[in-house]
Amino acid sequence: MDRQLFRQAMIKFFGGLLLVGALIFLPAGTLRFWKGWLLMGALFVPMFCAGLVMMRRCPELLRKRLQAGEKEDEQRRVIALSALMFLCAFILAGLNERFGWLPLPAWVSWAACAVFLAAYALYAEVLRENAYLSRTVEVQRGQRVIDTGLYGIVRHPMYAVTLALFLMMPLILGSLISFCVMLLYIPLIVRRILNEEKVLRQGLPGYEEYMRRVRYRLIPRVW
Repeated sequence: MDRQLFRQAMIKFFGGLLLVGALIFLPAGTLRFWKGWLLMGALFVPMFCAGLVMMRRCPELLRKRLQAGEKEDEQRRVIALSALMFLCAFILAGLNERFGWLPLPAWVSWAACAVFLAAYALYAEVLRENAYLSRTVEVQRGQRVIDTGLYGIVRHPMYAVTLALFLMMPLILGSLISFCVMLLYIPLIVRRILNEEKVLRQGLPGYEEYMRRVRYRLIPRVW
């Protein structure tokens, strides 16, 4: 086992756990926020298990997923705006719990959690299909076009899955206000995809032909 990679992964994992917990429970003013715990479990338990599997079977993919330094200016702007969106959404969800703004029924949280876990399973499948998935937009040495499985249906299944994951988070927390904030992720992910395709067309052989064969970027017959 690569101890340095393991240490880096654990720091990232527990740092994210503490940050998300603070953003949810501090504004709520209580730890007795069961929807907050539901989200924490749905988010971090599969993440921890997936990290262990990648550590054992494909450490290079895990290393790529831990990298966060974007080279493209457009991508850095998208990342910064996305971070601000998440900050606002989680804080508002906590405040929503504290002050009882537009509460959603419990069944919405459970239904959203089921969709979230199903999307997480698809996320794992995308990682299995594409070993080139880093968190940064770049063309890697030896990279080839992946056009099988989910990549034969849409060109960006990872973004389709993350869109579902992110939109379910505020619903799990029972906050309609936070859900409206998280809808801003749609134009942000569109900007990221268009810029990424520009980079891939320029640097990845065969990508333009792949774009002609797989017409839809995110949702079949929609876009």
